[in-house]
Amino acid sequence: MSDRLTNAAVEAACNYYGLEEKMQNLKRKIELLNSQQADVVAMLREAELRPMKKRKSVVQYWLSNVEKKQEEFEFLEQEVNQSRFYSRVQLSKRVDKMIEEVTELVDRSTFPEGIVLDVNETIEEQFVTVEWKHQTFEENLGTIWAWLMSYEVSSIGIYGMGGVGKTTLAQSIYNKLKNGTGFCGNIFWFTVSQDLNIHKLQNDIAKALNLDISAEDDEHKRAAKLGKALERVKRFVFMFDDVWTSFSLQKIGISPSLAMYGFKMIVISRSLEVCRKMECQKYLKVEVLSEEEAWNLFMNKLGHSKQLPLAVEETAKKVVKRCAGLPLAIITMAGSLRGVIDIHEWRDALEELEESSIGQADMENDVLPILLYSFNRLRDPKLQRCFLYCSLYPQDYYIQRDELITRFISEDLMERRRSRQADFDQGHSILNKLENVCLFERSTSCHGNEGVKMHDLIRDMALRITKDKPRYMVKAGIQLKEIPEAQVWKEDLDKVSLMQNNIAEISSGTSPKCPRLSTLLLCFNPLKSIPDSFFVQMRSLHVLNLCYTNIEYLPSSISDLKELNALLLRYCFKLLYVPPLGNLKALRELDLSKTGIKEIPQGVEILTNLKRLDTFDSCIETIPTGVLKGLSLLQRLTLPKCMIVPIEEVEGLKQLEEFQGNFRSMCDFNRFIKSQLSDGRLSFYDIQIGDGTRNICHNPERLACKLVAFGKDILKEEERLCQDEIMVPQDIEELFFQGCGLSSCLLDDFRQLNNPIELKQCHIEKEDGTECIVRLSPEKELMAEVEHSLSIPLQSLQILRLLNLPNFIGLVKRGGGGAAPLPHGAFSQLRKLEIRNCRKMKKLLPRCLVNKLHNLQVLKVESCVEMEEIIGDNDDGGLGSNSSADVILPRLKSLILQSMPKLKSICKGTILCDSIEYIGLFVSTSLKKMPLFLPPLDGQPSPPPSLKSIHIFKEERKWWESLEWDHPNAFNVLQPFVKYI
Repeated sequence: MSDRLTNAAVEAACNYYGLEEKMQNLKRKIELLNSQQADVVAMLREAELRPMKKRKSVVQYWLSNVEKKQEEFEFLEQEVNQSRFYSRVQLSKRVDKMIEEVTELVDRSTFPEGIVLDVNETIEEQFVTVEWKHQTFEENLGTIWAWLMSYEVSSIGIYGMGGVGKTTLAQSIYNKLKNGTGFCGNIFWFTVSQDLNIHKLQNDIAKALNLDISAEDDEHKRAAKLGKALERVKRFVFMFDDVWTSFSLQKIGISPSLAMYGFKMIVISRSLEVCRKMECQKYLKVEVLSEEEAWNLFMNKLGHSKQLPLAVEETAKKVVKRCAGLPLAIITMAGSLRGVIDIHEWRDALEELEESSIGQADMENDVLPILLYSFNRLRDPKLQRCFLYCSLYPQDYYIQRDELITRFISEDLMERRRSRQADFDQGHSILNKLENVCLFERSTSCHGNEGVKMHDLIRDMALRITKDKPRYMVKAGIQLKEIPEAQVWKEDLDKVSLMQNNIAEISSGTSPKCPRLSTLLLCFNPLKSIPDSFFVQMRSLHVLNLCYTNIEYLPSSISDLKELNALLLRYCFKLLYVPPLGNLKALRELDLSKTGIKEIPQGVEILTNLKRLDTFDSCIETIPTGVLKGLSLLQRLTLPKCMIVPIEEVEGLKQLEEFQGNFRSMCDFNRFIKSQLSDGRLSFYDIQIGDGTRNICHNPERLACKLVAFGKDILKEEERLCQDEIMVPQDIEELFFQGCGLSSCLLDDFRQLNNPIELKQCHIEKEDGTECIVRLSPEKELMAEVEHSLSIPLQSLQILRLLNLPNFIGLVKRGGGGAAPLPHGAFSQLRKLEIRNCRKMKKLLPRCLVNKLHNLQVLKVESCVEMEEIIGDNDDGGLGSNSSADVILPRLKSLILQSMPKLKSICKGTILCDSIEYIGLFVSTSLKKMPLFLPPLDGQPSPPPSLKSIHIFKEERKWWESLEWDHPNAFNVLQPFVKYI
């Protein structure tokens, strides 16, 4: 017994006296975890910029746990600092437990299977389909829909010639299925393409089903796993587009028994024979348009609001007839002739079509002369060059606009302009013109990034052109495992694309003889090494793209590519060595971002033509003195986040337009801003001052943000090395503050924010001294009339995040005496307001401020433990505004309230928000009433028209059911939208 007591006493003493040491250990682990979190988020943002990529659920779950653990640590640290004798033992045990939990999170941060899912072949969102739909289209849609709804039909084939509108019809069906409830949203779209690869198709299906089969190589076992997963899904629709060759459904896990569960399949192909071999039970041939439908489509796309002159109309009808009823040809032709009214141009177009069609053997080939006419009609060589360049990408490939324009710049396809901004303006103009003549299709990624795509037939036409001059070799995205054999590498080749294949190595001694080759794309391959001989006979190479490869060392022969303009190595994580680059005097772009190299390559300091240098997120720790200073033409510079910007070197870069880097102090930052204000061209920037753990958003092609972040203690008087006023660029759009030492009021520190600048986002976190955003003082009242005409604070602000502010009491704080009212336009553009862990707040918004928030779409309030009211009365006197029983938030879509045990009221009146889509109530049982306005319908309340769901914690179900409502039937009206989680 005494031994037990002794052991317990020893353990208690160890816990008591060892608490500080344990806390230091925990703090180190938290700092390591923070760094890993920042790396993961940076990698996610980079990866998600690529088309059709989305983060894995396990990664999002890890990030959520990291955030929770960070908050728990802050609370625990406060408790330890304030602890008394009797609590230290228990605190020590909690620290031990947290050390274990944080260690586990650190260990789980590697994600060896990757952080994103490749969903480029599985469409999650709805397609943007054509607005113009003819009678035959609607009839076809109705026929297929009837088959889909029939229990007797499980497989449907849609076939017809290229360009006739098969995919457009199928996309409309997909959208209609997505909007319905019959298949529980289990609608999957896969683009198969001409080069069928069963292994890849199995992967695409597995990813759509959130199934990991990457560890299994055997095709039959992979199919079996897919089959079991599909049996669990039961009711689903598979849509296979662009099928050229039939394949066994058993190879992708589809067995005949699945039809009993409600499985449906649609195959889209140019061949009826393929549909038959795919065991389709029903077939629908998409026919060409009738003469009347073709003419109506042509006029619709031509955009003429008035009838054409008689002579022009006669010729136009002959042009339409040459299009053979093919929608693709009609749309493309109309785009080329849009705005033409001269009869001579119409006749010339018809003559050119008739001449180019001589000798064509079949109707599908008839469309190629029409597409070729649209290409020839571009007239401008730079438009033609840019169009042909896009054929280097794989079939059906989404190409982000910024990436494409950057490649146009690298390849000298456009006219050279004086600035990078002017280059991008020219690039967007070119892409708009190619879209307007219907040679490109505008496309948007699942992350909202603008891009373009080429129709299969249009790409085929481009590849036919490039078989001659300029001569291309394009073998992109066709699952090659080796580079083409020597005889394929012709001496007159201009551009070669082997991107997005499975090429892992290039044999020793390989040396293609391509003296005229200007572009080589080897990106998106698991390529590990390149022999020194490979580039020996490519001395005219201008662009070498090795991005997203596994290469470790670049061959020394790269040093002899004296005409090289662009060396692109982004996301070569394993790259450790780049040979000396001093001979590459023509080099204008060097991208080393996300590489493993630790030193800037030798010779960079003499590359005086360099305009773009990217080293973001590389392992480079320092750049030798004098390197940057000599690169006076730099337009874009990104530096690793661990590197301190050498202010003496960058302040002289007067051509700089895009900059990303970390300044040591406010003094250095002010010095840089002053240097750019005088005669600089800085347009976009992402600047960190001091230490910070924020997630940096990095666009590999275009730094399209204007952001400044203030790091730990950087604004505290004792940390500031100079007493100059804090300088903020006039065009700034984002401000980020994290433990930097803000005073009690944001606008007191940054008086420039009182002026009408373009600030759109503001994030304030871990600022112990901050009490409010705007302070209304008596001094302002004295100058109210003057200031109202000149100063409207935060009038452009759209997003405001306030996190972990222990002394924050409200957005607006009234000073002593009679304070001036808040200017009319303040906060008027606010769309998202997020407040978390502001423990002194009792009331979120007075009514008068709410009345200014007519653009608010998202309101999220969490862990504000003293919060009693969300919208309170106007008890602040000087804030001024008539109190109203009802609150109108016309654009509010999402309302989330969580972890507020003292919350008693959302609003004393009624909240009118017809746009509300989502409500999340995870609060407490203190809230007694839900003041949501339910519009009356036939004398009874009805749900808000946009409402989709209401989420409540399972354990708070009784509380939800006990809430008071203005109408006795309100609960029953909303209950179908409720989900207990």
